[in-house]
Amino acid sequence: MSREGSIDHDEGTAAESEARLASVFDTAVDGIVVINDRGQVLAFNKACEKLFGYEAIDLLGRNVSRIMPADYAREHDSYVQNYLDTGEKKIIGIGREVQGRHKDGTVFPIELSVGEAATPAGRQFIGILRDLRQRKQIEERLSKAQAQLLHMTRMSAMDEMGAAIAHELNQPLTAVLLYLQSVSRKAKTDGSVEPNILGVIEKAVREAERAGEIIQRMRQLVEKKAPARETINVADLVRNCLEMAELGSGEGASFLKGDVADNLPSLAADPVQIRQVLINLLRNAREAVADVENKKVTLSVRRDRNVLEFRVTDNGPGVPDDVTDSLFKAFSGKKQKGVGLGLAISRSIAQNHGGDLKLEPRPEEGGASFLLTLPVELTKEYEAWTDRSAAEEDTGEE
Repeated sequence: MSREGSIDHDEGTAAESEARLASVFDTAVDGIVVINDRGQVLAFNKACEKLFGYEAIDLLGRNVSRIMPADYAREHDSYVQNYLDTGEKKIIGIGREVQGRHKDGTVFPIELSVGEAATPAGRQFIGILRDLRQRKQIEERLSKAQAQLLHMTRMSAMDEMGAAIAHELNQPLTAVLLYLQSVSRKAKTDGSVEPNILGVIEKAVREAERAGEIIQRMRQLVEKKAPARETINVADLVRNCLEMAELGSGEGASFLKGDVADNLPSLAADPVQIRQVLINLLRNAREAVADVENKKVTLSVRRDRNVLEFRVTDNGPGVPDDVTDSLFKAFSGKKQKGVGLGLAISRSIAQNHGGDLKLEPRPEEGGASFLLTLPVELTKEYEAWTDRSAAEEDTGEE
């Protein structure tokens, strides 16, 4: 083969190699960017254009820091110079997760692998960039699924433990109730006990009976049975809840107030469960104002068409912003005592009654406000009132 033929063959082979390289470069799924030792972009493939929103012509000859967040961009040139001076490899041949910046300013995670090539024009660095957003989303969904699975496992354990506790407590609680009833009957028969003491014993009997009801209702809740609905007088319910919330306060809790609107319809609900929700809210509010000089806790009830609104407000420090999102999640309580189930169970009870429990936006005067909404018992009288109200609104709109 002549020398001229050899040159033609070499040129043809080089042209084929260049064509193959260009094809690979532009069809690669991952982004490929080539820079020189001064950080200037020499090549920018189509995947990079899609990834960063720039066309190659926008970046060729410019510093590669344009596709980096500000903190990366400030350090990039010094990293390159440090490698040129010391030969110490911090990313070349290793690869790591970094941040990229889209043309619109969006910062997103990418996996970066860097290779080095010695060329007649000097050292060049080839970066392979892979978008990690989809992987991050999958990892996040997987993490949430794992957390939900753990949560369900713990709730299942709590269900089993709750059923076991209810079973174990039933016998001693029944025995205590029988003993108290026996003492009460004997005291009434022979008059050997002072009236004040007899009143205390009778209260203890009622509380033992209520404890038994609570256990049975909680067992029904765990087993997801429908609540045992009864017709409840709202004023009596509020009065009873305030009395129970005062117990154990050590100071009479005279700052606990009720504010019940007139002529409220009856409430069709499980009295034990709803009482427990309101008492839990009142006791939480009582704890919230423990360090406040002029303590104020109010349980107010108003009607809004076909629902009753039970609102528990206090003038404490309020609910911190960093816990509001997890406030009604089980096991997320910030108290030193308890396992963080109170509000989670309370919301479940409310929703099981067709209502809801939520934290309202922070009141202007400070503190916290929890709103329990429950559907009212739709008696004929209330249905007539609803019809009249709707008719009046329609007339007003016309």
